[in-house]
Amino acid sequence: MRPLTIGRLLFRCGILAALLFVVVVIALKMGAVQVSLYGLGRDLLSVLLGQSSAISTDYGMIVVDIRLPRILLGIVVGASLSVAGASFQALLRNPLADPYVLGVSSGAAVGAIIALIIESHLALSPEIAGLITPFGAFLGAAVTIAAVYFLGRRDGQIDSSTLLLGGIITASFLSAIIMFLMNTLAGSNLRGTVFWLMGDLSTPQPRSLLYLLSFGFLAAAGAIYTTASDLNLLLAGEKEAMHLGVDVPRVRIVVYLAASILTGLAVSVSGAIGYVGLLVPHVMRLILAPTTGCCCPPPHSAGPSPSSSPIRSRAPLLPLLNSLSAR
Repeated sequence: MRPLTIGRLLFRCGILAALLFVVVVIALKMGAVQVSLYGLGRDLLSVLLGQSSAISTDYGMIVVDIRLPRILLGIVVGASLSVAGASFQALLRNPLADPYVLGVSSGAAVGAIIALIIESHLALSPEIAGLITPFGAFLGAAVTIAAVYFLGRRDGQIDSSTLLLGGIITASFLSAIIMFLMNTLAGSNLRGTVFWLMGDLSTPQPRSLLYLLSFGFLAAAGAIYTTASDLNLLLAGEKEAMHLGVDVPRVRIVVYLAASILTGLAVSVSGAIGYVGLLVPHVMRLILAPTTGCCCPPPHSAGPSPSSSPIRSRAPLLPLLNSLSAR
């Protein structure tokens, strides 16, 4: 098996970036209104050059104001769930872990449903009403994060097994609350909740909320980046990682909070989109990381991995880690 060198890493990431660009172009072209590739490229270039006035009003509304924000939102949401999924799989040392295993999505769903119930009894402007559901979802996710954190503590520190068990119990309890609250919704609110639970990117989001989501993604992903090399060692076992100098309690807290914040932000604007955080990390392992037993893979397909350079920095330890992980 050939090692993953910098050249191979950049080549594979370049292919993934090209595939992402092709998907974006196809998504911009598809729809009820047909758009030519020449016109699409010309008008996107005008937008990049700051010459948006040269685009027709109807065309600009369809491509620039409707389709493009949805595509960018989908990219950020997918990257957030994928990074969170890879982090939880490394933190819990469970290949079946995903961003929703600790109940964050269920907490966000409860918060969104409560927000819909409150919104129906208030006379709010459309701008404020559009922020109620995402804010309620994120608040519900934040409360769930705090609850699972306290349930997962043992002797004052986070324990991986206890954290996983507490998350599963919390998710089951919140699922029962969701079923109860959905019986109190009527008409359009019920349909909107069902679509939200299925995952939906069609609802237009305010620009300020999108900027907040992007900033939160960069901050949380950056925090996970700082612990990527420690996560690689943590996969070999907690005791082995501590012997190699890893501050395991700090890594647990940082990764848990950052990955949970990523999940909460993504779920608050898109609903519960499943399987992304579970499947994408494993696909990236197959594509980018041959030594899957001792690395935290790059889960976003638009660029290099935040954890690929720590793999190289720990290269002298790879034989030791392989032998430890095989026990």
